[in-house]
This record gives sequence, structure tokens and C-alpha cells, in this order.
Amino acid sequence: MINYMRFARSKRVLRLKTIDSCFEDLKESRLVEETFTVDEVKEMLDGLQVVVRGEVEVELINSAHTNVLLLRQLFSQAEKFYLRLQTDISELENREMLEQVAEFEKTDFKTLNQESSKPKLAPLNEAGVSELLNKFWWCVKSDLLFLISALDEKTKAERALKDLQKMQGEQQVAAQSKEISSLEDTVAALKDDYERSLSANAASQKDLQENLISSKHELLRVQEQLALAEKELEKKFQQTAAYRNMKEILTKKNEQIKEIRKRLQRSALERQFHSNAGDVFQGLVHYGIVSFFCVFFRYEPNE
Repeated sequence: MINYMRFARSKRVLRLKTIDSCFEDLKESRLVEETFTVDEVKEMLDGLQVVVRGEVEVELINSAHTNVLLLRQLFSQAEKFYLRLQTDISELENREMLEQVAEFEKTDFKTLNQESSKPKLAPLNEAGVSELLNKFWWCVKSDLLFLISALDEKTKAERALKDLQKMQGEQQVAAQSKEISSLEDTVAALKDDYERSLSANAASQKDLQENLISSKHELLRVQEQLALAEKELEKKFQQTAAYRNMKEILTKKNEQIKEIRKRLQRSALERQFHSNAGDVFQGLVHYGIVSFFCVFFRYEPNE
């Protein structure tokens, strides 16, 4: 039992040293600057958490497996002497007994109990224990070397990533500056084109306004000439014999219509005759207008 406790203590001390070395590696490899951002601190703590968690998990797994091997040896030796051992799992969490074991370990195993007169089991094979210790030591050493190598690779990768991000940032800044300069040149060119376009539009608008005023004056002059020509033509037409004859015919027809209306007022069929008279009047008017235009278009005024 004492040998097993010493073995367990040596493993615990070795694992604690490994954990301490993880913290020291972090201090030496990462804590090289005076200030850090929250993301950088979080990243370092996350990485340290993974490493420490792995070390503790390995230690717990190895402890559990070692306990299984120890119990297997004890049960195997008991079976050789035809003994049947029983375990009480509840006693493994007995606080009082655990404190006694801890106190016994602190005294460095000085207070040993007196040898019992009862028969003892055969001792364990020391060669097997030494071989197991050697295997465990090589496993721990290989794991430690692997972790150190992985930590170095991670540190190198992080540095390379930071350098790459820095280079990309500088390239992006240069590209953005070039793009901004190009946009400024484009805006300046567009501004010049716009100003030239405004000047050209102003000149064109002025010319159009002058042309419009001139066209209005010309239109008024033509309208005035047209009005004079229409008045002169109407005056000449009124002086023609055809116009006088048409006017006399219309006057006579109007008198006839008035006479017919007076006669129809005394008749019971006034409405019917009134309608007929209206038709006659419309026919006469139509006839007169047609005759008027026939005479007008055939008429050639003397120059």
C-alpha cells in the first residue's frame, strides 16, 4: 500500500510539473507584450484551458486505469489462495478515512502500524511494478514532448497568421486609398463635364429664346397680313352681284316664311305646318348656302 501511495504521489507531482510547464510556456511564448486586447487574452486562456484540461483528463484516466490494474493484481493473488474478496464502493467516499490517508501521507509514511500476526498475502512482483512505472514514464514523456511540439507549432502558426493579417491589412489600406483617389478624379471629371454642359445649355437656351421671340414677331406680322387680306377679300365679295342676288333671295324667302307662319296660326294644323315650314326653311337655307358657295367659287374678281 505504501509503495502504491508513493507511486501515486510521484505521478501527481509529475503531472503538476507538467501543468506548471504549460503555464511557463504560455508566459514565455505569448506574454511578450505589455498590453493585450480582450480577444487575445481570451484566446490565450482558451488555449491554456485546452492544454490543462487535457493534462488533468489524462491524469484522471491513468489513475483510474492504474487502480484497475492494482485491483486486478490483488484479486488474482487472492484467487490463488482461494479467497474471495469483496469491495464496498461506499467506503471510497468516507471523509474520515480519506482524511486519515491524507494525514498519513503528510507524515511521509513514518507512523507505520505494527506488523500483524495474521497471515499476509504474497507481495507484488517488484519487477512488474518497475516495468509499469517505466512504461508510464515513457508515456508521460512522449505526451509531454508531443504537447510541447504542438504548443510550439501553434505559436508559430499564430505568429504567421498575425503577420499575414498585418500584410493583408496594409494591402487593403493601399487598395482603398487608390480606389478613393480614383473616385475623386472621376468626381472632378464629372464636375467639369457638368459645368461645361451647364454653360452650353445656357447658351443654347439663350439662342432658343431669341429665336422664339423672333418667331413670335414673324407670326404676329403674318397674322396681321392675313387679317387684312381676309377683310379685303370679304369687302370685294360683298361688292359682287352674286352676293347681292343671294342676299335678296334670302330676304324674299324670309318674308315668305313669315307670311306662311301667319296663315298657319289660324289653322288647327299649326304644329304640322310649322314643322313643314321648318323643313322648307332648312331646305331653302341649304339651297341658298349651296348656291352661295357655287357662285363664290366660280367668281373670279377683276384685278
